[in-house]
Amino acid sequence: MSTHGYESGRLNLPFVGISTFGKYPYVENWDAIDADVAVIGAPFDFGTQWRAGARFGPRAIREASTLFSFGHGGAYDHEDDVTYLPSDEVRIVDIGDADIVHTDTLKSHANIELAVRTALAAGALPVVLGGDHSVNIPCIEAFDDQGPIHLVQVDAHLDFVDERHGVTRGHGNPMRRAAEKAYVSGLTQIGIRNVSSTAREGYEDARKMGSDIISVRQFRKIGVASVLERIPEGKRYYLTVDIDGFDPSIAPGTGTPSHGGFLYYEVLELIDGLAKRGEIVGIDLVEVAPDYDPTGTTAILAAQLLMNTIGRVLHCRQNSG
Repeated sequence: MSTHGYESGRLNLPFVGISTFGKYPYVENWDAIDADVAVIGAPFDFGTQWRAGARFGPRAIREASTLFSFGHGGAYDHEDDVTYLPSDEVRIVDIGDADIVHTDTLKSHANIELAVRTALAAGALPVVLGGDHSVNIPCIEAFDDQGPIHLVQVDAHLDFVDERHGVTRGHGNPMRRAAEKAYVSGLTQIGIRNVSSTAREGYEDARKMGSDIISVRQFRKIGVASVLERIPEGKRYYLTVDIDGFDPSIAPGTGTPSHGGFLYYEVLELIDGLAKRGEIVGIDLVEVAPDYDPTGTTAILAAQLLMNTIGRVLHCRQNSG
């Protein structure tokens, strides 16, 4: 019987095996995390104000991420002449999902916060797969003992609502909750456009509380280099990406799509510059809702962006000295 193709182990194509993020190892025991990056699922969507479904985002992103697991020992980018995520140098694990308790926002958020704290305590970069944007609230709360962070948001919506009918932890509230934290030194909110879930006073409050708000049209007018110059240099950045920051022509699978959004390379070039400008210490990507994503392109976009972001963050860390 021929053994051709098995001389050096299994070929392990993307459609084979278990769909962890990037087909990286799954670590069930959170006391045994030994990695540079810990991927965490936060399948919570009780904070949505219109279409739910982002609870299935982590599964969709994980499955889509297997597309980028061809086993070449890394991801070579010929434009940069860099092999990102070299398999012999980076340690990435998937630690599964925070437990979600249906209808209980506070308990679910507490479980997400614990997952992020656990990753940070292990010295790993937490990369959180949402879930709706309210999951950013517990993510940021997990950084209360980590020193100052500057929050960089890519989003169609400002998400700066203080309180509405008693709701303070929905997906329209996270940037307001972050701005209230003493250890959040400022916010840069990029991609904000068109009609918004935040009223005018929310924008006024955001600016008073240290936020720099940039629309897609303003971004394109001044260019990515000028946008980066407006972000404080040499800081510790927390990056939060709402998939509706992208145009729904390439990211239809989300609960609140907003036309006039970004294209892929606009955001990747922003993140590439951010990784070189300071240190990205936390990441979440939220609001992927696969039920509205008939071709799977939104989940693939999310996975591709995250793989490239992680690659650039680790590459900059390895070459910072």
